[in-house]
Amino acid sequence: MNTFFITGISTEVGKTIASAIITESLQADYWKPIQAGELESSDTHKVKQLVSNSTTVFHPSAFDLVTPMSPHAAAAIDGVKISAKKIKRPVTKNNLVIEGAGGLLVPLNETETIADLIQPSDKIIIVSRHYLGSINHTLLTVEALNTRNFNIHGILFSGEKHPTTEAIISKMTGVPILGRIDEEPYFDTNVVNEYAEILKNKL
Repeated sequence: MNTFFITGISTEVGKTIASAIITESLQADYWKPIQAGELESSDTHKVKQLVSNSTTVFHPSAFDLVTPMSPHAAAAIDGVKISAKKIKRPVTKNNLVIEGAGGLLVPLNETETIADLIQPSDKIIIVSRHYLGSINHTLLTVEALNTRNFNIHGILFSGEKHPTTEAIISKMTGVPILGRIDEEPYFDTNVVNEYAEILKNKL
């Protein structure tokens, strides 16, 4: 079984939608290790609403933090200490989709980041959304992952098509491009299923 770690080049780039689509495509289990803020409408809740297969198991987060901030700051407000050692992956015989928080180097504490939750065998999918500066952020994310000798499975673009941006990222990174999630009017189970079928052969 494979583990897919979904990271983004920044926050609010479409990781949760991408995670829902990948989870549906693989009928994988889903896990968000750290949820900061929106506990009544967490990313796990959102993915659960978008995934329609009967196989997926939604595993509880290791940390549910009240404040919508970087995990290290939210944990300090809640009076808890996050460490990578405290975050134990769920045991499953199914494929597992793990959704990170924010970008790759978002701090967990004073010494660890989201990158410290990734294991060498994980297949990492980078979600890249087009905005001014997104090329730089995508290249930096790829470089950081390569420096750590992690396995980048591919880049998934999010939002409106931008051919020159996508072309230069593909050329400069050499990372496979898995596709793009368009700027849809809305996402529901039907739309997620359509993208899941499109992505199936790329995963």
